[in-house]
Amino acid sequence: MTLTRRRSLMLGLGGLLFAAVHRHGISGAYAAEPLRIGDQKGGARSLLKAAGIGDNASSPLHWSLFAGAPMLIQALTAKAIDAGVIGDAPLVFAQSGSDEIRAIAGVQTDGTTTAVVVQPDSTVRSVADLKGKRIATLKGQTGHYLVLAALKAAGLQATDVRFVFIPLVAAKLALQTGAVDAWATWGPYISDAKVSNGAREIVNGGQLMSGLSYVVATREALEKNREGLVSYVQQLKAGHQWMQTHTDDYAKVWAEEVGLSLPVAKDVVRTMRGTIIPLTPDIVAKQQQVSDFMAETGMISGKLNAQAVMDGSFTF
Repeated sequence: MTLTRRRSLMLGLGGLLFAAVHRHGISGAYAAEPLRIGDQKGGARSLLKAAGIGDNASSPLHWSLFAGAPMLIQALTAKAIDAGVIGDAPLVFAQSGSDEIRAIAGVQTDGTTTAVVVQPDSTVRSVADLKGKRIATLKGQTGHYLVLAALKAAGLQATDVRFVFIPLVAAKLALQTGAVDAWATWGPYISDAKVSNGAREIVNGGQLMSGLSYVVATREALEKNREGLVSYVQQLKAGHQWMQTHTDDYAKVWAEEVGLSLPVAKDVVRTMRGTIIPLTPDIVAKQQQVSDFMAETGMISGKLNAQAVMDGSFTF
């Protein structure tokens, strides 16, 4: 090989190495497996985008969108994704069906994102008025939990109402057409019903729910890519800190991502403001209360140990 040809080859290899480093960072050649994140529209992905927080170079984030927590949990159990965010009731539901999922961090909000709404002309004015009414919700999810907690607080039983377990889109239509009397759900669906359709809120989870959601991951992901999960939680923490003082900015991005109006987005973002927190004994105790309530009300078949699904050693 001539000197000129050897020099050209070395320059070419150097250019390729520079491109790889420029694209992936210094650790790119030893990059970990991509972290597969399950999300819902207007969730973590839109928050990180709005806050201008980029993916971790050593563990790039690959996103998959799901219509709700049940589908996200199924994907986690099947190891089709590595991590995601679910509510406190869905975490109990997940624990009752699989040993694959672990909570690694909490997301503390004020709980008002979950609510029960009725049509504007409904005769229902209080939780007591729900007696004998049909309530649409998702079985084993936050809306279901809220209704049971609200009934208990009002001195009623679960058998005093008729639950109609149907998907979110069907529930919205059912409320509008009068096929059900009330709808118990969360976030964008509640805000859209109130802002766009004039629905009235009967009760929310502010005083009846923990306000906790959880960043969860598969046991396999914790074993193989703990560093990537730590980085992801740190990004979420930074994103939520940014949201505290940039609600209007986030609402604009959220509205574009989800395809709902800005007034709806502002109402949603108001209830989404939260803090990423470690899983301290106090948080585990709160989750145990949720789990016990779900067992007592028959949402799950038996009592569970909340500690078993919590990774309290996870630091960020």
